[in-house]
Amino acid sequence: MSSEPAIANHVSQKHCIQNYIRSPDSQKKLYKRTLLIVVISQIFGGAGLAAGVTVGALLAQDMLGSDSFAGIPAALLTLGSALAALLVGRLSQRFGRRLGLATGFLSGGIGAIGVVLAAVLQNVPLLFLSLLIYGAGTATNLQARYAGTDLAGPKQRATAVSVAMVSTTFGAVAGPNLVEVMGTFATSIGVPALAGPFILGAAAFTLAGLVFLIFLRPDPLIVAQAIAEAKRAEQKDSTDPSTGAVNNRGIIVGASVMILTQIVMVAIMTMTPVHMKHHGHGLSEVGLVIGVHIGAMYLPSLITGVLVDKIGRIAMAFASGVILLGAGLLAAFAPADSMPLLIAALALLGLGWNFGLISGTALIVDATPPANRAKTQGTVDVSIALAGASGGALSGMVVASSSYATLSLAGGFLALLLIPVGIWYRSNQKVVKSENMSM
Repeated sequence: MSSEPAIANHVSQKHCIQNYIRSPDSQKKLYKRTLLIVVISQIFGGAGLAAGVTVGALLAQDMLGSDSFAGIPAALLTLGSALAALLVGRLSQRFGRRLGLATGFLSGGIGAIGVVLAAVLQNVPLLFLSLLIYGAGTATNLQARYAGTDLAGPKQRATAVSVAMVSTTFGAVAGPNLVEVMGTFATSIGVPALAGPFILGAAAFTLAGLVFLIFLRPDPLIVAQAIAEAKRAEQKDSTDPSTGAVNNRGIIVGASVMILTQIVMVAIMTMTPVHMKHHGHGLSEVGLVIGVHIGAMYLPSLITGVLVDKIGRIAMAFASGVILLGAGLLAAFAPADSMPLLIAALALLGLGWNFGLISGTALIVDATPPANRAKTQGTVDVSIALAGASGGALSGMVVASSSYATLSLAGGFLALLLIPVGIWYRSNQKVVKSENMSM
């Protein structure tokens, strides 16, 4: 008897999905509704993301008393996000985006609470564990971009990613600029000032998770899978001999673009607050620079998405490499007391990352059918997060043993690897097109 409501709910859900399969208009409406839900959640998620980025390194430096370990928070955040990306991807593949994304954001909220407790108790092991868990929110904030693409057409995918990302801007830019306010609030309740932004992060990630848990119905990935299965059943005799090779290379190139941009961005961004603090800049100035940086990471997304869909994924990946090189050169040679030049360098760093992430994401979505899309996307995001963890961990050591300028130059020149990666992809595309024409 107790199973009857569950069976009835399953039958009702299946009937609802069948309605979407038969109605293109219903699919469009669900696509738009999904984007709206993603936008709302990303506003909260962006605020949560910004907390750790802005003061994570400073909190570790304060608790550990050494610059050499200032990169550890970024490493733990990105390592935690790697584990979470794998979990969220697999949960999403099996149960849908709703459960996967809600679980990731709520875990990030728990991690943020743990960071606050660690700061109060001056407990370094708890800090490290909590930062690891907090990384789940960061991973989910990125994985949410895929939810908007599940029902998007091939020429809408980069634009759908961009809508999700630009909405992150509102919270992500507000977060760093609330550092001082949240610090004041934290000290008023007996919490160290540097833990204040994590109070905001806990509330923001929790709200983002609840938005998905409550409102993301029906699940866009489950609907997309059902639509794909129906199309396969109708066209099972249709084959495309080039699909496997193109998909495999598309995944490799898309992942490579995002990995390289993530390493460069995380390494330079992580050490910028420490570099600024050493040269007499206050928390409000650090918050301004990081706020502009995060704004540049997300705000251009609407334009970037249109450009990626119009002029191509690889062309925008090339642009990403050139812009990141410019960011590294400017960060390396800008006087440490020049706020305008630091702001410009970090803005370019964010813009280059934006170009790389959206073009790489579009390549991944193009290369993955709904049947294994979320699992593949989660696995790719693991690699991205691990790359970021490496960049974050090594950044502090590089600066401690040499200088911030050395780190920035190394990051800028590393970004130029995006050009040969893109050339390799294009050369294969020409071969595939030639083979198809000969057939």
